[in-house]
Amino acid sequence: MTKTSTYQGGCFCGAVRYAAQEVFDAGYCHCTVCRRISGAPAAAWFNVREEHFRVASGKPAALQSSEHFVRYFCAACGTHLFGRDDLPIPATVGSRLVSVMLGTLDDPETVEPQIHQWWSDHVSWYENAADLQKFNTGTISHPAKRKPAKGKSLELEQADGKPSIG
Repeated sequence: MTKTSTYQGGCFCGAVRYAAQEVFDAGYCHCTVCRRISGAPAAAWFNVREEHFRVASGKPAALQSSEHFVRYFCAACGTHLFGRDDLPIPATVGSRLVSVMLGTLDDPETVEPQIHQWWSDHVSWYENAADLQKFNTGTISHPAKRKPAKGKSLELEQADGKPSIG
C-alpha cells in the first residue's frame, strides 16, 4: 500500500503538527486500549516508517499505554496523534513503524484503511454501522421519525404513547 506523498496533520488546537511520507499500511484497530484512547468503537490509523515521520512543530506529551507502546498527544487539547512501540524491528519491515491516528490528517481522504485488526475485540454493533441511516450534517431527525436500522422494526408508539425503536 506504499504511497509516496507528503501527509500533514496535527491536533485539534494546532499546537502540535506532524509530517509523514510513504504510508506503509492503514486500518482500524478494535482493541480495548484503542477504543478507550479514542473514545470510539475503533481507531483508524496509518503506519509510516520511523524515518518518514517527524513532528513539525510543538511538543507532544507521552503516555505509556501498554508495556511496549507509547502514545503521543497534545497536552493543550488532548488529541491523540501517534504512537510508537519499543519492540525489536520486524525483519520483514526493516524499520520501526509510527502508528498515526488517521483522523488527525489535514486530508484524511488521502489514506484509506485496508484492514481491521483485533477484530476479536470489536463491539458487536459495529458490524451494523454501514446499515444505519445517514445524515449529511449535524442536524438529525427525531429518533421516532427515522428509518429503522436493518433488521430492526420501527414502532411509532408504545402503550404509554411515547415513540420507540423496537
